[in-house]
Amino acid sequence: MNSPANSGSVEQTPIPFSEGVRVWARVAALSFGGPAGQIAVMHRILVDEKRWIGENRFLHALNYCMLLPGPEAMQLATYIGWLLHGVRGGLVAGCLFVLPGFLSIMALSVLYASFQEASFVQAIFFGIKAAVLAIVIEALLRIGKRALKTWPMYLIAAAAFVAIFAFDAPFPLIIAAAALVGFLGGHFDPARFLVIRARETTEDGESEPEAVLHTGGMAKAQPTWRGAVRTALIWGSIWAAPIIALILLVGPNHVFTELAVFFSKLAVVTFGGAYAVLAYMAQEAVQTHGWLAPGEILDGLGMAETTPGPLIQVVQFVGFMGGYREADMLGPVASGIAASVIVTWVTFVPCFLWIFLGAPFIEKLRGVKLLTAALSAVTAAVVGVILNLAIWFALHVAFARLDEVRGYGARLLVPDFATIDVASVVIAAAALIAMLRFKIGMLLVLFVSALIGSLYYLATMAGT
Repeated sequence: MNSPANSGSVEQTPIPFSEGVRVWARVAALSFGGPAGQIAVMHRILVDEKRWIGENRFLHALNYCMLLPGPEAMQLATYIGWLLHGVRGGLVAGCLFVLPGFLSIMALSVLYASFQEASFVQAIFFGIKAAVLAIVIEALLRIGKRALKTWPMYLIAAAAFVAIFAFDAPFPLIIAAAALVGFLGGHFDPARFLVIRARETTEDGESEPEAVLHTGGMAKAQPTWRGAVRTALIWGSIWAAPIIALILLVGPNHVFTELAVFFSKLAVVTFGGAYAVLAYMAQEAVQTHGWLAPGEILDGLGMAETTPGPLIQVVQFVGFMGGYREADMLGPVASGIAASVIVTWVTFVPCFLWIFLGAPFIEKLRGVKLLTAALSAVTAAVVGVILNLAIWFALHVAFARLDEVRGYGARLLVPDFATIDVASVVIAAAALIAMLRFKIGMLLVLFVSALIGSLYYLATMAGT
């Protein structure tokens, strides 16, 4: 028996914008666990619970966001916000998604720089870090179950995992190869490659989430080249205006300008998220510019991993430390805050450009079967990439030391089992069991894990 929420005969009403704001604030508050966990949170709330959009439209939007540079989870939130309430919906969804992490890392950066030691941060987030690992694994299982429905999808996911885990293949190359395989597969064997359909229908001929969108606040902007040019000019100007202003006001060699220019370039090449560009960013920030001391980038990544929001928010910490160390008349803390705001702006404003420019065209192309097959293969490849991130995260949570072994063009991370952190492994395992077996909510799992981890960490510190 269908409930009113699930009944195709029930009159559909627009989704109030105020309710959308509340839901996006809830998504933002629960956006722990990196992109895998964040995407799972959005799916659980928007598809399973609220039924505002359908499974296939969600995956179609996700596929497009995976092709873009920048944080895919934040871009997915912006895309869905745009679907529901137009440009203002996309702005609210995207900004709220970033805001909790921005405020958290800002506060932690001030404390970190002022006290020059992060032991208290480690105490607070010791248990959370282990719980986040469980959240990522749970999310991987959820997404994989929906994306890997045929044996070619499994093969694509496995190939993507091996390529990035063992051979350090560039993320854009993996995505391009998967899209090509999916395109060809959709032509020769559509039954196995059209995993993500354009639309799922009910007995009444239209899915309930699609009907809600149809009668809701979605801005049905028809894609036109004139509109695309206008969008590109508006958001390109919003992105570039602060950079031009800094060059004119403080000069091209000031730390603020250098940060703005460097992270604007990084925003265009951050395919694959924070981990994909971490090594390059660390090398430039430490060796070329001197914004960070060696090892501090890992402290910043730890903050980004254990606070809500995109992992790429680690750039804010880099910006803060650069401004803090090269402070002028503003003073160290004020200079650091200003620098972190600049870096955040040039990192996330391009995301709105990519979505508002491309989403109308992507929506128009949802019914093209070969494109759908290509995007289905992209989703399968992304499952393999997320598996790589989950294993990378698991190794760094569970072991204090990892050795890199290379041979025959491949490389593997081999843990030093003498450095295993039993407490982190136990907390992560307990958190995973709590979520998978007992269906305990993410927020409660994070809170309990943080409490247990903090008590253990402080007790261990007191005993040394």
